[in-house]
Amino acid sequence: MNAPLTAAVRPAPLDLPVVAEPAWVADFPILARPVRNRRLAYLDNGATTQKPQAVIQALADFYEQSNANIHRGVHWLSQHATDLYEQARSRVAGLLNAPDSDDVIFVRGTTEAINLVAQTWGQTLGPGDEILVTEMEHHSNIVPWQLLCARTGAILRHARITDAGELDLDDFRACLGPRTRLVAIAHVSNALGTVNPVAELIQLAHEAGALVLVDGAQAVAHDTVDVQALGCDFYAFSGHKIYGPTGIGALYVRASILQGLPPWQGGGDMIHTVSFAGSTWAEGPQRFEAGTPNIAGATALGAAIEYVRGIGLPVIARHESALLAEATERLCELPGVRLVGTARHKTGVLSFLVDGIHPHDLGTILDTEGVAIRAGHHCAMPLMTRLGIPGTARASFALYNTRADIDALVAGVRKAQKLFGV
Repeated sequence: MNAPLTAAVRPAPLDLPVVAEPAWVADFPILARPVRNRRLAYLDNGATTQKPQAVIQALADFYEQSNANIHRGVHWLSQHATDLYEQARSRVAGLLNAPDSDDVIFVRGTTEAINLVAQTWGQTLGPGDEILVTEMEHHSNIVPWQLLCARTGAILRHARITDAGELDLDDFRACLGPRTRLVAIAHVSNALGTVNPVAELIQLAHEAGALVLVDGAQAVAHDTVDVQALGCDFYAFSGHKIYGPTGIGALYVRASILQGLPPWQGGGDMIHTVSFAGSTWAEGPQRFEAGTPNIAGATALGAAIEYVRGIGLPVIARHESALLAEATERLCELPGVRLVGTARHKTGVLSFLVDGIHPHDLGTILDTEGVAIRAGHHCAMPLMTRLGIPGTARASFALYNTRADIDALVAGVRKAQKLFGV
């Protein structure tokens, strides 16, 4: 990887100064909208990112100038829409450094991507085969495997994490065995911000004879991802986490694996021939894109990727790392604040608890100040059980966040402490 996701929890402030007001903040119209008669400090980027004007315009332009169904039309507009759709596929391949755009399948998002793998490749599993995940996984990287195990008799195992929120590598190694068929792991924890050493984990899994699926939902917007350097077999992400629309995402599949996967859903565009005697299937990613896809969403995702790459993912990583360092330091100065997740390598996620205040109450008070955070279990209930807590307050950063957002967050926490008398 050219620039691995290795943002430290407390980088040196002089090395990574917070950019007071990056020029690209003005590209996001929604940030100019007041909330609760306050300036909006949007710190819920782990749930979804806001959209730059270039992405909004790409959606509008498609419906205004390019709308037609793809792959099947002989008229100019259909061919034009097809070109836009396939250009977006190429942009996804470029983002991930996939060997070929035909290794990329468009899906609704990370959740659908994981379910696709579970329902296609998963057909190869049998009783006693094992799938290995970790205690820090999002529900979308747990539940599809539970459903698969219920159908096939396979076994779902999980590797432990440390109290700091890092994967216990010794336990991970111990969990790998001759029956391990798949390792499914988050590149970055959505609840803790922990950056997993995925290249090392992939190597260990492959040495054990297992394939590896990486949940990249929280990774692709924050630093460079290179699936060839990682060596993963599957890599999934959601467009709305990288400044694109909702309802669109992508799944990279190693070409040698994709060729052998059975169809997932039946319908138009995923077939080669159809008769009442039987059907044959399309080649490449079209075999998994039945029916009319989210053409506009794919086109706008392509625009989002171009926007991010225009700024530069290493630039974004440095900016967010500086934000994380400053926010961490300032929150830790407040009495009664406890961080949840202190891994040595993190991206811009800051989960915390405030003594005497439930995270939901804290989130509500912050909202009155125009500060948007997430409060709860973050679709990671097994992780919260491991940590012995019901949930956390989570501030998550993006390229458009500034020191003013940190100021608002800290002031809001102080206000909540005053209101609760703690």
